[in-house]
Amino acid sequence: MTLPDIEAILCAPGAPFEMEAVVVNGVATRAWKNAPPSLIALLNAARAYGDQVFCVLDDERVTYDGFYRATATLAKYLSDQGIAPGDRVALAMRNLPEWPVVLFAAAACGAIVVPLNAWWTGLELDYALRDCGARMLVCDAQRLERVAPHLPHLPNLTAIITTRSSGRSTDENLSLQSLIGPANGWGELAEFAMPDLPIDPDDAVAIFYTSGTTGHPKGALMSHRNLMTNIMSSAYGAARTVMRRGEALPESAPRTSLLVIPLFHVTACSAVLMGSIASGSAIILMHKWDTIRAFELIEQERINSTGGVPTIAWQLIEHPDRANYDLSSLDTIAYGGAPSAPELVRRIASDLKSQPGNGWGMTETTATVTGHSAEDYLNRPTSCGPPVPVSDLKIMDEAGEVELAVGERGELWVRGPQIVLGYWNNPEATAATFIDGWVRTGDIAYLDDEGFCFIADRAKDVIIRGGENIYSSEVENILYDHPAVTDAALIGLPHRTLGEEPAAVIHLAPGMSASEAELQAWVRERLAAFKTPVRIVFCDETLPRNANGKIMKRELKPLFD
Repeated sequence: MTLPDIEAILCAPGAPFEMEAVVVNGVATRAWKNAPPSLIALLNAARAYGDQVFCVLDDERVTYDGFYRATATLAKYLSDQGIAPGDRVALAMRNLPEWPVVLFAAAACGAIVVPLNAWWTGLELDYALRDCGARMLVCDAQRLERVAPHLPHLPNLTAIITTRSSGRSTDENLSLQSLIGPANGWGELAEFAMPDLPIDPDDAVAIFYTSGTTGHPKGALMSHRNLMTNIMSSAYGAARTVMRRGEALPESAPRTSLLVIPLFHVTACSAVLMGSIASGSAIILMHKWDTIRAFELIEQERINSTGGVPTIAWQLIEHPDRANYDLSSLDTIAYGGAPSAPELVRRIASDLKSQPGNGWGMTETTATVTGHSAEDYLNRPTSCGPPVPVSDLKIMDEAGEVELAVGERGELWVRGPQIVLGYWNNPEATAATFIDGWVRTGDIAYLDDEGFCFIADRAKDVIIRGGENIYSSEVENILYDHPAVTDAALIGLPHRTLGEEPAAVIHLAPGMSASEAELQAWVRERLAAFKTPVRIVFCDETLPRNANGKIMKRELKPLFD
């Protein structure tokens, strides 16, 4: 069945994915008619799941009823402390059951929640806390230790709540456990009503900071509508996959996901957490990624889906102990944020008997804009898929003035109800990036005649060799196709006469070998000679990535000094 045929059926008036016209920031926008209007509407609806498991971390198991009670308890405390609409409440902790409790409790008070990168240093945390003007910080002990030297310089920060420290309050801060108790006891908490505040879908509810691979990160200001859009977009993608096969849509049922992406990243928060809550599904957390532990959890919890970045999929496939575990429940492995080899797509299907999934999005699009899975992904392994029906894509020339034709490469522009409201406290960057409802993504891409999107590169990562453009992901995909390569990054090295030349950093699969000359010949046989890396360096470890799964290429350049 064609994509337009599927959209006509699923999005028809009265159908589950019906769309409606709304006005956002003065711009007419298509939106999902049946999306929850706010985080609080979603939370109230999810309480009906009662004793179904919401979240698991080691021996802590939280039900939906317990999640609701803990959130309502904390929301009452925050309201009693004067947290009001528009106040910023920062959230800095690793993936813990209390992370979504803080998010929803602060949102229930009308506050703007600011999830901070748990990998940041004290200086980086200090910058974001000052930039957003946070009134309150809720953090774990490790984040508190990092930011403690900077607290005297944060006059707006008047309250700190800590979790997983001593469990007791001090003169300087309050223990979260003293307010809501341990996770296993949330189901026994007294019942409180949520604050009764009027919430519009386009009210601001969160600030997520961009990955900040260069310069200071920018705070993307998100609305309730932004975060709710992914619920319907993900569900539409799943329905589209089934209908593409000509099969009937199955009855919806709760699923179990192994979440290894940090919740301070929009993919985890928007694309995974919100959809899981809407469907009454369970989320299994890990303290730290470990392949053997992942195998154990998949077997014990009968996990249906996982993913994050391609490296995780490779490690699941290639670990020598994989055959010792029952992974038959695992039916989906999805990822984004990094290029993936066509071979990986095939291996997920053949070795793990799972459905491969991919998609494209960014912080400024609150995650998902395109989706790609199953047979479509196998047939177009270098694409990130077509856009969801509420979103539009176009390819623009370098000046941003002319829309390019099908197949032509240019900058990807995106619009839809998931586009954020702008950058916090940064009108210049907002004006440069968000134009009449469109966001300039900075990605170089092209569209095929069916609307499937192909990301060629980040604009700033294009290597220009003697006037010829080299799109890094094109070369990286070829390198990933080599059976010995599991991680690859192409960077530009300065050249006196050519401007730049391509060089690659490679991580090989365990037990595999390949030489620089062999990989150069591999690329040269498949691409124009000028695209062949002039130097290749091998790393014993997987390449460094930021929280969004993107390889931090600037950290690799010293390898060529």
